[in-house]
Formats: sequence, C-alpha cells, structure tokens
Amino acid sequence: MTAPFGRVLTAMITPFDQDGAVDHEAVWELAKHLVETGSEGIVVAGTTGESPTLSEDEKVALFSDVVEAVGDRAAVLGGTGTYDTAESVHLTKRACEVGCSGVMAVTPYYSRPPQQGLFEHFTAIADASSVPVLLYNIPSRTGRLIEIETLARLAAHERIVAVKDAVGDLAFTTNTRRACPDDFAIYSGDDILTLPMMAVGAVGIVSVAAHLAGEQVAAMVAAAVSGDWEEARRLHLALAPLFGSLFAEPNPIPVKAALDAMWRPVGRPRLPLVAASSETVDRVKEALAAARNA
Repeated sequence: MTAPFGRVLTAMITPFDQDGAVDHEAVWELAKHLVETGSEGIVVAGTTGESPTLSEDEKVALFSDVVEAVGDRAAVLGGTGTYDTAESVHLTKRACEVGCSGVMAVTPYYSRPPQQGLFEHFTAIADASSVPVLLYNIPSRTGRLIEIETLARLAAHERIVAVKDAVGDLAFTTNTRRACPDDFAIYSGDDILTLPMMAVGAVGIVSVAAHLAGEQVAAMVAAAVSGDWEEARRLHLALAPLFGSLFAEPNPIPVKAALDAMWRPVGRPRLPLVAASSETVDRVKEALAAARNA
C-alpha cells in the first residue's frame, strides 16, 4: 500500500515567542530539525499546532515558512479544515498557492453535521484543492465520526487520498481498510496505536512523539514495513512510556514543554491551554531517556 505523504509525518507544534506571537525563526529551525530526524512529512497548523488559536494569516505564514524551510525534502500539509466549509475552501486555496504539497481537513467540529454534510464538506475542499487531501477523523475532539461508508464514498474522489485515523478503535481501522481501495492510505493518529494499526493496514503515523524521538519512531515504522515485527515490537514497547507521557495533559501542552526544556524555547501554549506541570515535564524527560537508550 502506498504512503502518499511518506511513512512518518510529524504534527508540528507552533512555536511562540515570549509575547505569544509566532516565532518564525523557531518555525524554520524546527521544521528542518524534524526532517533531519526522520520525518518525511510535516503537518502544519493542526491540533498539535494549536490551530483554533491561529488566525488565517498566521496559518498561511506558517505554511509558507515550512515549505521554504524544507523544500522538496519532505511533504508539507497545511491544516485547512475548520467548522466552516467556505472558510476551509478559502484556506485550502491559500495553502495551495504558497506551495503546500497536501492539505489536512479535520472533521467539522461543534456543529456535528450528518454524514451527508460531512461528505459534501470534504468534497468541496477537495474540489477546491490542487493537491492531495488527508482527512482527519478524530471524534473525541470534534463530536462527530466520519463513518466507514462515508470514508469509502470520499475515497472515490481523485484528490482524497488518505485519512488520519484517530478514532482509537482497531476494529474501525480494520473495517476501514476492508471498505476502502488499497490506494487509500490510513495513517495512525495516535502514536501508541501506530504498530497495531500497521498490522491491520495503516501505512504510517502522524506523530507527536517524533518531535523528540523521530529517529526511533522512524525505525519502528521501517521495521514494520520490512516485516521485522520483532524489532518493531521492541521499539514500540520502548517508546510506549514516551507516548503516554506526551498525553498526560492535553496535547500539545507536554510536547511544547519538553521541547522548551530540551531543545530550544518554543513558548507556552496560547490560552485556553496552559503550561505543563513540572511533574509532566519530568515524566517526559525520563521516558525519552529510556526510549533513546533502547
């Protein structure tokens, strides 16, 4: 099965300066760092990038920054989905204009549209796009599941090529794989479920942990792809405490704090998110050290 955006994508945080503005220098540095440590794709202005608190112009500037920073070394997917179809279409067009190689469209949140509404929403985005579209199925955040029948209908669109599956249900992933064409890619949306999901047909991961352990995540995915399940399982088990620690508080609170402490300043999250507790930071540090020594 093909992986249209690569096997390991990182859902990139958005660095802020001390005043809470986007730190464009840090954006460049982080994007390059992610590619150098195993990411084949970068998702910009998604959940981990704090998209609800970013303005349209901030999102487009971020898209442009990352495209320029990584060039053709990695796929760059702009997070263009919102709960407003017209706004999503407009932002998708702007993402294409600044050179994104794909867009990610999350399920419309809050309004909880019916399945036909989801179908028409995503179709409108794909019709407006000149690049491939990654759907983002995360009912725990949006209040609405893209059902398997709807996914299968959407997979018939020439530009809807993949889904980020953050449903958290292996049976759902299994039945998605059975219902959709082989060339419709499934990406795990949860680091802890990457290996189990690859066993039933996922092609890779849209990762949070790859900010900190990109080489180890990439090695685990590569082992699974090559059929070395023993090595993939060893790496999965070594990484599992890190995966858990990064969701000890709502994402991206822990990963931003960890980067701030162990890489370079990336700022605290924008309200209504807050800074991580010292206990969470210590937990991430301990888990990362263990993973890197595995």
